[in-house]
Amino acid sequence: MRNICSIYKKELNSYFNSPVAYIVITVFLLFSGWFFSSNFFLMGQATVRTALTVIPLIFIFFVPAITMRSIAEEKKSGTIELLVTMPTRDMDIILGKFFAALTLLIIAILFTLGYVITAGLLGNLDGGPTFGGYLGLILLGSTYLAIGIFASSTTENQIVAFIIGFAIIFVFFMLDKVLIFMPTSMVSILEYLSTDYHFNSLARGVIDTRDIIYYLSLTAFALVLAGRSLESRKW
Repeated sequence: MRNICSIYKKELNSYFNSPVAYIVITVFLLFSGWFFSSNFFLMGQATVRTALTVIPLIFIFFVPAITMRSIAEEKKSGTIELLVTMPTRDMDIILGKFFAALTLLIIAILFTLGYVITAGLLGNLDGGPTFGGYLGLILLGSTYLAIGIFASSTTENQIVAFIIGFAIIFVFFMLDKVLIFMPTSMVSILEYLSTDYHFNSLARGVIDTRDIIYYLSLTAFALVLAGRSLESRKW
C-alpha cells in the first residue's frame, strides 16, 4: 500500500505541477457548463439532467487525454525501468496511476456541483436522479480511466495510446446504440456490456447493484489487463 501511495502522490503532483490538470478541468467545465446553461436560456428549465447525460459523451474524449501519458510516457522516457527497480509490483504502478487519474476526474466532477446548487435554487431539483447521475459519472469515469491506462500500457506513443483508448471506450459506449442491427439472441448481451446503458439506469435514480457490479468488474478487468501488459516487457 505504501508503494501505491508513493506513486499516487508522484502522479497527482505531476498533474497539478503542469498545465495538464488545469486545462482538462477548464475545458471539461466549459463543455459541460454550456449544456447546463442552455437549459436556462434555450429551454427555460432549471435542471442538471441534460448536463449529466452529455458528460458521458465528453468523457469519451477527455478520459483518454488524461490517461494517454500515464504509462506510455514512462516507457518512452525510460523512467518505467526506474520504477520497476524499486521494490514495487507492476500492479502497484498501475493502481497508483489509476487512483491519481481518478482523483483528478472526481475533482472535475465536483466542480459541476455548482450546477446542482444553481438548479436547486431556481427550480425543484429531483434528488434521486441527481445522486444516481453523479454516482454513475464516478463509476463510468473510473471504468474509462482503467481502459485508458490499459491502452497507455500497450505503447510508447501517447497519440497511439489516446487512439486505442478512445476506440475501446467508444465501442463500449455504442454497444446499446446498434442493437437494431444485431441478431435478437445477442441484444441482451450487448445491452448489458454497454457502459451507457448502465449509466442511464443510474441517472434515472435507480441504484441497482447490477450496474455497480458491472462497472467495478470492468474496471478491475481493465486494470488487470494493464498490469499484464506492463509485465509483458519481461517476457
